Amino acid sequence: MKSDEQLKKDVAAELAWDPAINTTHIGVAVHSGVVTLSGTLDTYVQKHAVERAVRRVGGIALDLEVRLAPGHARTDSEIAQAAAHALRWHSLVPEDRVTVEVDDGWIRLSGETDWAYQRMSAEQAVRPLVGVRGVTNDIAIKARADALAISRGIASALERHARREAQRIAVDVQGGVVTLSGTVQSLADRQAAVGTAYAAQGVSRVIDQLEVAA
Repeated sequence: MKSDEQLKKDVAAELAWDPAINTTHIGVAVHSGVVTLSGTLDTYVQKHAVERAVRRVGGIALDLEVRLAPGHARTDSEIAQAAAHALRWHSLVPEDRVTVEVDDGWIRLSGETDWAYQRMSAEQAVRPLVGVRGVTNDIAIKARADALAISRGIASALERHARREAQRIAVDVQGGVVTLSGTVQSLADRQAAVGTAYAAQGVSRVIDQLEVAA
């Protein structure tokens, strides 16, 4: 198990390694193996980059505020228009299926799509817009009733993509929620398994309970 000092160094190095992150106003504290990040960021897309980076380390609590840099402020109406335009021009987002609401710079997406990748693509399209302070993704995935078919489809895909790993991964489907459990050999295998599950039609959420072998 890593010491608090080593964990702090690892987190700081991971943040510094990502060119999308400005670490000037990010504080790192470690206590009993729990890392807490605090501070302010200029844009929401930077906050997402921090979340993505620390996810690679794990065991971290976030307390980060988006404080827009001078010149980045936009009215809710301007953000809503820009978001609608971004969604309309995104080839992976189904037309007229996603609704945008903006309140004090915070975007709320709603509607219904057939696939999880369409839901995620909608969020990715609006996340980097100037003036955005946050995004709530309330887009629902059109449910498929046959949980067994979803489970079998994911299991087959895992076998195609990582035959050895598939034997160690258990797949449970309840409605559109998929739970993956078991052991994989690397973080890359874990991410691949989660991505494979999200790619199945009708999946709205993936609960990742996979463990990486020591």
